[in-house]
Amino acid sequence: MLVALDRFGREMGSHRVRPEIAEVSPSVLGGSLIDITLADGGDDDRLSLGARRIWETWYQGFPTTPDQWASLDTRGRAEWLDLVRPRPDGEPDRTGGTRHLDGRFITDKPGFYCALGEALIGPGRWFGRGLDDLDDCLGGRRGVVGPFTLIWHDADIARHALNFTLDHGGKLTYFEGVLRLLESRGVAVILR
Repeated sequence: MLVALDRFGREMGSHRVRPEIAEVSPSVLGGSLIDITLADGGDDDRLSLGARRIWETWYQGFPTTPDQWASLDTRGRAEWLDLVRPRPDGEPDRTGGTRHLDGRFITDKPGFYCALGEALIGPGRWFGRGLDDLDDCLGGRRGVVGPFTLIWHDADIARHALNFTLDHGGKLTYFEGVLRLLESRGVAVILR
């Protein structure tokens, strides 16, 4: 396991590596020592080259300003969500009040979850990456539970981006599924 630390020594994330022995040779140091050259085992779980920019951002410290993920493409946003995974100890839950969801950059599914995490519990925070996760998060121990009001600014951008069908009958879009789930968990959603 490769563990990445930020400049303060805090764990940013980890990545499973599977090195393979590429070469074994007598050591340049002599004696009975040997040198072993390792190579990446190469699997589909490998970080993309685009992830480097994300890791460099997080290396400076935990994100404190919103929308640092907004300029990333869909794969980059998904990789951003890999770093903002939930904390194992959970969050103290808050309820009530009004939260604002900035919809300007919700142009794909990962962008929705990046923006939602920021809106509900702050920059660099995780509130799911799919509907099952979102349902779990709204159930508690992730920082906020219903009832509360969510004002979704620029909602038409997300309505267009999340217009793919959720069910096999083709009647419910992902956007509509999100709205239904939020409302079922006591979230009053106001679209603007």
